[in-house]
Amino acid sequence: MGNPKAFLEIRRQEAGYRPIHDRIHDFGEVEQTLNTRERKLQASRCMDCGVPFCHWACPLGNKPPEWNDALYRGEWEQAYRLLSATNPFPEFTGRVCPALCEKACVLNLVTHEPATNREDEAAITEAAFREGYITAHTPQRNGKRVAVVGAGPAGLAAANALNQMGYSVTVFEKDEAAGGLLRYGIPNFKLNKAIIDRRLQLLEAEGIEFRFNTPLSLAADGDAAEGSTTLAALQASYQAVVIATGTPTARDLSIKGRELKGVHLALEMLAQQNRVLAGAEIPKGERVTAKGKDVLVIGGGDTGSDCIGTAHRQGCKSVTQIEIMPRPVEGPVDPANPWPNYPRTFKTTSSHEEGCTRRWNINTLEFLGKDGKLTGVKVQEIDWEPNPNGGRPVMVEKGQPEIIKAELVLLAMGFLKPDHPQYAENVFVCGDAANGASLVVRAMASGIQTAQKVDQFLR
Repeated sequence: MGNPKAFLEIRRQEAGYRPIHDRIHDFGEVEQTLNTRERKLQASRCMDCGVPFCHWACPLGNKPPEWNDALYRGEWEQAYRLLSATNPFPEFTGRVCPALCEKACVLNLVTHEPATNREDEAAITEAAFREGYITAHTPQRNGKRVAVVGAGPAGLAAANALNQMGYSVTVFEKDEAAGGLLRYGIPNFKLNKAIIDRRLQLLEAEGIEFRFNTPLSLAADGDAAEGSTTLAALQASYQAVVIATGTPTARDLSIKGRELKGVHLALEMLAQQNRVLAGAEIPKGERVTAKGKDVLVIGGGDTGSDCIGTAHRQGCKSVTQIEIMPRPVEGPVDPANPWPNYPRTFKTTSSHEEGCTRRWNINTLEFLGKDGKLTGVKVQEIDWEPNPNGGRPVMVEKGQPEIIKAELVLLAMGFLKPDHPQYAENVFVCGDAANGASLVVRAMASGIQTAQKVDQFLR
């Protein structure tokens, strides 16, 4: 701990976002960076607690006191070695993680100004790539082969861990490129896809083989769709199979008018926009765009926020976001989830800052349209009352139905946890495919843990 008084003398300083009038005209990353001196000062605020709750809160078991101290001392390579010992892809979590570690920071309890672990993590990793500290390492092979199905954060983490253990790893991916929701769900203004490509080049150099446009089919070999692979075929060629296919089924809203043109699942827009930015050509009739439209986003989570930011960059007329649950409590303290647990408090993202009408306790009743096209959405204000039988509160009507004008509706209500059959003992399931939709950092942790189970099994 280089400066034991830093947390008393130095205030938390975040890099912040690019100006709104500048960032809404492109899909470049919105977050800025601090200079080296300011970043080292922020790292010095980490006070090497007797009990590091940041380490406890991180699904990966990251150790911020260690790499923050190295960063403060200017030992950037050592900082990266300490960071990458627990986190295989800190350039991803350094951009899109909600920083569970920061919420569990002792400084967050005392001053509500935790150490800037997430930004420090990103800065350390960028310096490591820039200075050449990160190089390909090809381990000695043990003669065994493992297939990983799905190239999202869980699959990539599992593949990386298994590869470093000496297994020959092949990753099968249904899409045309790797990344999963990192590539096709998270907008470029939060995660530039060149960051993913840079890591993939390293993974390939270390010996991992990727096969794209190859979905997994659970049908019998003879019934599999063209271009797909079957689980039976993988089991015949590999000693173990890891299924990391995520949660591909989004929660839909089956109400009157759902068939109207202009009602889309959130990922239909987000994935398409990312593909357009990658150079894909989308026929005009299939393009999902908010240009010149009043947009309604149904769902108050991160995916809904991503839809808002994307709608602005596509040139929407207005954006409204509604959520069926009550408005979260104002931070920084959440009485229902006290420190060091993650507080479910009111959050304003960079996309919300760009302009959005936000409403809570709103139930969607019907999609309205004319000539097959969406024109509006009938909604109603509701309330939640305690359930006399216990369990989930009961929804009750509160206000009168009203109509929100909209030519585009984006359904961002989460994803359904997939059901899996009973697999053979050499088949393992990890990430969102096993646990349901969650955070990138949890998916990565699950991938690493599953790789360890595979190794134990094959040994």
